[in-house]
Amino acid sequence: MSAAAAKATLSATGRRKTSVARINMTEGTGAITINGRSFEDYLPTLQLQNTVLAPFQQAGLAKKFDLRISVKGGGLNSQAGAIRHAAARALTQFDSELRGELKPHGFLRRDPRMKERKKAGQPGARKNFQFSKR
Repeated sequence: MSAAAAKATLSATGRRKTSVARINMTEGTGAITINGRSFEDYLPTLQLQNTVLAPFQQAGLAKKFDLRISVKGGGLNSQAGAIRHAAARALTQFDSELRGELKPHGFLRRDPRMKERKKAGQPGARKNFQFSKR
């Protein structure tokens, strides 16, 4: 068996709102590609990049893994949250001891907040049509 085949590939799924992220994690130098594009190209702001890297920094494994990420649905902020969720799940597969370190920060919790559905007889989820007394 070759050295490349001996590398374990960990995969996990993360979700937030309507975004779904699938992550393939292998030990490496810290290269990250999202939907075939570079990390900095896909997530242009430092805030979004820090959201994705937060579980690795918390675990102290910042540049130890190469990530291949496929993400769809939602906006960039939601996608970054889904990637963070998937990364934290993959890290717990790598080492179950990291669970105690990641869980208090909420990285393993799926954010339950969703967009509220539009109700019948109203223009939006909570908005009502204008009321006219006379």
